[in-house]
Amino acid sequence: MYFIPSPPPSPIGRGGYGANTVATINTCLRHLPVILFIFVSGLFSVRPALAVKKANTTTQQISNSEHQAHEQGRRIYNFRCYYCHGYSGNAHTLASRFLTPPPRDFTHLQAQSPSRESMIASVRDGPPGTAMASFANILSTRQIALVVDFVRNEFILHKRENTRYHTAANGWPDHERYRAAFPFARGEIALDQKPETLSPEQRKGRQLFLDSCITCHDRAKIHDEGPEWEASAVSFPRNNTSFSYPKADSISEASVYARHDMAPVSTSLNKREKKGAKLFQDNCAFCHGADGTGKNWIGSFLEPHPRNLTDPKIMQTMTVQRLRRAIEDGLINTTMPAWKNILKKKEVDALIAYIHAAFYPRHSYQKK
Repeated sequence: MYFIPSPPPSPIGRGGYGANTVATINTCLRHLPVILFIFVSGLFSVRPALAVKKANTTTQQISNSEHQAHEQGRRIYNFRCYYCHGYSGNAHTLASRFLTPPPRDFTHLQAQSPSRESMIASVRDGPPGTAMASFANILSTRQIALVVDFVRNEFILHKRENTRYHTAANGWPDHERYRAAFPFARGEIALDQKPETLSPEQRKGRQLFLDSCITCHDRAKIHDEGPEWEASAVSFPRNNTSFSYPKADSISEASVYARHDMAPVSTSLNKREKKGAKLFQDNCAFCHGADGTGKNWIGSFLEPHPRNLTDPKIMQTMTVQRLRRAIEDGLINTTMPAWKNILKKKEVDALIAYIHAAFYPRHSYQKK
């Protein structure tokens, strides 16, 4: 900062300038170069103030733009992503209880990993081997970027809560009155834990959970999952049954089974495999399905179900010798009969060749 000395004021006489006034003028003239330098430098100019004001305005505009983009991302997330990843991005959801691998918990990620680019690719394409779907045909490129930026800013960088579901606006005034039930909703206490091992407060919370929460939080943590249930085949075939099935449709419940009564199409079968294909469709497809899955109506009705000849868990360890023994001798405690007195050895060989060619090709199997 520059300081310019000022002489003491001098009254101006009626007849003109006094001696002191003249001295003051002379002093100002001596300091004129300094005064000019200061103004040239812009220290007393109004332009810096205008520049600062303009910069502040621009910053405010950027801030408003970023806020709008963030809120757009929030709306997309709360509509498309919350069910699996949770409103707070921590994947504490019903979906996480039965998806393998579970949805990603964004609150435990670092900003550097995964990168913004990889997250955009995940939303766009859907990571293979997960339940994460591709949103390429649902969200635009800009919308994908908006929701990714929202996730990174809201959950990964700032660990914010985002949106609360249990609010008065959503019909949950004073949600804290259900606090005793929270441990059961969060999976901290198993729902099938013996009541006598719970405290009075926990027993109260358990009953409150069963009365008020289980409709939405219907997959609570339990110690014993119990037996796995599966569909029972009761709706097909229909009256006036014919085993020459029409083409499967996408509306009728019969198609759940009929789609498995269509044989795979292959143009590369050799003579022996073609013979095996006819033998399989004439003798084996009734139980195993024309596609070898055993998921046709009869296969679904029989218990235990006929072997799924396309299942890697079964077929990757299936040797020619084991398969031959099962065909010729049958399998005890199943509906698989013995075929050694019906089929000739060459016919069994043809069957095995077709099974390996059509349902589960194995590199170790040598064609003949």
